[in-house]
Amino acid sequence: MNFQRSVPCGTRLLRGAAAVLSIAVLAACQGTSKPKPAELPPKAEVLGVRQAWSVQIPTTTSFSLVANVSGDVVTVAGADGTVVAIDARNGTEMWRAKAGAPLVAGVGSDGTVAAVVTNENNLVALQGGKVLWKQKLSAETYTPPLVAGRRVFVQTADRNTTAWDGQSGRRLWTQTRTADNLVLKRPGVMLAVGDTLVAGVGGRLVGMNPANGASRWESPIAAPRGTNDVERLVDLTGTVSRVDNNLCARAYFASIGCVDATRGALLWNKPAQGSDGLAGDDRALYGTESNGVVTAWRRTDGERLWSVDTYKYRSLTAPLAVGRTLIIGEGTGQLLFLNREDGSPINRVSPDGSPIAADPVLAANTVVVVTRKGGVFGYRPE
Repeated sequence: MNFQRSVPCGTRLLRGAAAVLSIAVLAACQGTSKPKPAELPPKAEVLGVRQAWSVQIPTTTSFSLVANVSGDVVTVAGADGTVVAIDARNGTEMWRAKAGAPLVAGVGSDGTVAAVVTNENNLVALQGGKVLWKQKLSAETYTPPLVAGRRVFVQTADRNTTAWDGQSGRRLWTQTRTADNLVLKRPGVMLAVGDTLVAGVGGRLVGMNPANGASRWESPIAAPRGTNDVERLVDLTGTVSRVDNNLCARAYFASIGCVDATRGALLWNKPAQGSDGLAGDDRALYGTESNGVVTAWRRTDGERLWSVDTYKYRSLTAPLAVGRTLIIGEGTGQLLFLNREDGSPINRVSPDGSPIAADPVLAANTVVVVTRKGGVFGYRPE
């Protein structure tokens, strides 16, 4: 079979011919030398940064961790199933619990109830350091559960979305969709916007009624194209940048786009070659492309504002936009602080020397970052 669309090295796919494709991709990657990453620029210290606290959890090496923020609470997890809730104001552990098996997705939390998914396809809810309930899912999932409105929402790889009662674990409803032949084995999109549950389904953002799962609107960030499953793969992936009802998301190695969530209307979309989510404000969107280039786009129409190749061919996380700064995790363990006006470096720190495991998040005026070694670090500007 002749694939016209290239599949990035490291891409992991599920279902159908996924195993064959993954092996083929791996073989191709083994025979291809990667471009040499750009040398890190001299360390700048335009912005002072100090470590405020640190917490140790088990390693995070075998799954795509998403650190959850709810108010001042940051909830993180280790690959072995350890889940920890941390007060971001001072780094105090609020509770620590075990999900009972290694994890494949997490963490979702509303600050009280946390939810993760194990490699046994169990959805596990935890509260106050104890397992609250467990439920078996119909298929694998790699998107963290969403905990909101006293419910837990999960989207599985077969494109079904299910709501569970947050306290009892009783299933409330399921929205069933036609499964795709291939889906990405990485976190997708799910968030609450007012009284609407918004999820990524293929290349579309879909707004649902959280009470019963009925669809309210659908808006395409990217449309499938091509003649085979690989060419038509357009999953939404990573963090969404939200300003009021304006949502901007990324379709994996296809495009970025913004949607008005009030009426589900696509405002614009533009081609973009990246795999991680977006950050932004009312003026601009920020993202990292697959080749390590950091880019800013105008939020109103997607026109490019600036682009820097200082970290070209380095592995970067999605950015976090805080004040005048962009914070990005880097594959060799650096936490990069950039000027959000032009992408110039203003500082960098190395938490523990291991790669950054999750996109940086902000809680209680503290930048929180998790490493592959399981270090959870809180940083504040000086």
